[in-house]
Amino acid sequence: LNIIEAENPYGLIVQFGGQTPLKLSLPLSNWLESKEGIKCKSKILGTSPHSIDIAEDRKEFTKILEELNIRQPLNGIARNEEEALLVANEIGFPLVVRPSYVLGGRAMEIVHETISLKRYMQNAISASGKNPILIDRFLSSAIEIDVDCLADGTTTYIAGVMEHIEEAGIHSGDSACSLPPQSLPEAIIDKIKEQTRQLAKGLKVCGLMNVQFAVKDSEVFLLEVNPRASRTVPFVAKATGVPIAKIAAQVMAGEPLASFNLKETHPTHVAVKEAVFPFARFPGVDSILGPEMKSTGEVMGIDINFSSAFAKSQIAAGTLLPQAGSVFISVRDDHKYSILEPARILHKKGFLLLATSGTAEALKKANLPVKRIKKVLEGRPHVVDNMISGHIDLVINTTDGAQAIQDSFSLRRSALTHEIPYYTTVEGAKAAVQAISAIREGPLEVVSLQSYLW
Repeated sequence: LNIIEAENPYGLIVQFGGQTPLKLSLPLSNWLESKEGIKCKSKILGTSPHSIDIAEDRKEFTKILEELNIRQPLNGIARNEEEALLVANEIGFPLVVRPSYVLGGRAMEIVHETISLKRYMQNAISASGKNPILIDRFLSSAIEIDVDCLADGTTTYIAGVMEHIEEAGIHSGDSACSLPPQSLPEAIIDKIKEQTRQLAKGLKVCGLMNVQFAVKDSEVFLLEVNPRASRTVPFVAKATGVPIAKIAAQVMAGEPLASFNLKETHPTHVAVKEAVFPFARFPGVDSILGPEMKSTGEVMGIDINFSSAFAKSQIAAGTLLPQAGSVFISVRDDHKYSILEPARILHKKGFLLLATSGTAEALKKANLPVKRIKKVLEGRPHVVDNMISGHIDLVINTTDGAQAIQDSFSLRRSALTHEIPYYTTVEGAKAAVQAISAIREGPLEVVSLQSYLW
């Protein structure tokens, strides 16, 4: 407020600073209209604080979605443990639970049973304060989609549609994503774009908006709307060549979006965004990914196809994928079928397959040669011993449930310490196998970013 009084600017932009300015927008607007703030001629530019508040208010936002006929996962709100248990009973487990108005998915969690929900509610009230806890039915094995768009209240421009590589349940800031989408049919993408336009108009967005969708069994569900610039804006701008942040600032200052003559891009290249994590600098930190954001940066790979673009993104993030050696595979029961194809490709490329008993049995049934290796709890020599000895070059490990995650911590930490590429989702593992193939097929070309755009 002191800065605003000293500068007395024409306007204030809250869309480029993440969640914190959005939380400040309503009290800031109220102050500008108060006796203390009235001497300042400043106003908040772009999307109104009222619209920003509606996007965060579960009840008000649900009303808009019902008017627009846009589906959400089953959901509810709770202010205490008793209300949370009633919601859980009504919509069923698994659930995504999170406080409203928080940064980076802080205190967000996926819970699978009543005891976990009770524990969560006891701890989450301190993170949420007076704001309610949001409870959603978790869409397991869904494909998550990010959309960035520009709007001025009349016109909406879809800047980019990105498909997450990791399945739903990983925070969007931690998930790798591809622009354009790689597995979605055109009809689903068109539906996502149309719903984005409806939301921009319904919320009276002026400037930037980010929307997150989930696609499950060919059905589109809305997960979240942020009437602000998301962390993907620089990625989308570089991948498409459209300076969307610059245009958004001009739109917020009053320039009509139509005056920029923007046309939706249909890139013939593929750009992959990959997250960068700080785990190596923090001894004892678990590298498993979930709904709470852990990344501290991101990189981009770009090429004419997905496999090469993903390979470049891994190299840029500091992950050196092996071209030969041994791969350790240990996945939870519901992933044993989906891991067979990447395991088969790795075997064909000459990799030795190592697995724990359950996964080894699944691989044997699929006629894949595999060597059984002990879990840490089963005695020595176990998988971590083999990692320390340099006998493992790639790790694919998916796990679920608090006890299983705790039991496999030493596996993840050893991989990190010894710089062994480690994938905690099946989709991430599949992409890594494609990248290994791309690197083996020939050298990756390094050319200017502009050569893909013009």
